[in-house]
Amino acid sequence: MSPIGFKLNLATKEKVDFFSNSANVPGISLGTALQGTTFRILDIPGDEVMYEDFTINFLVDEDLKNYMLIHNWITGLGIPENFKQFKDLTTNVDGQPDEKLQFCDGTLHLLNSNYRNMAMVKFSDLFPVSLTSLQFNATENDVNYFTAEASFKYTIYNITDPTGTPL
Repeated sequence: MSPIGFKLNLATKEKVDFFSNSANVPGISLGTALQGTTFRILDIPGDEVMYEDFTINFLVDEDLKNYMLIHNWITGLGIPENFKQFKDLTTNVDGQPDEKLQFCDGTLHLLNSNYRNMAMVKFSDLFPVSLTSLQFNATENDVNYFTAEASFKYTIYNITDPTGTPL
């Protein structure tokens, strides 16, 4: 497994690519319940799984398409100016309202040292919660390409092999 081999695809956002500098397979934890005994209180496995945010650091393309996709997605979810922004986000190609469109499934492809798909992290119901700023600086001596970081919440993720079989 190569730590430099990965790419992100978003199911309903096919026209935008995320060439990533870094990404994470989020941490997972299990809550506990307390059970009293005669001598002390014991922790026992709980029934709530908690996931960390999914975060990706990506190269911003020269047309700002990938950056603006996340920006407009957050704007549409937050309705900062008007309700039309949310309506545009949740209207399908037939012009019908579909609130499921505020979410998107995504797949983080993990590549081996030959850059072949060796595993996939499949996220269900992703939606962005943060996007970093773009910092312009005219005093730079070298050309440094813009990167941005986006964080997502989601319902669940599963790790599978390239055929979709759970690992």
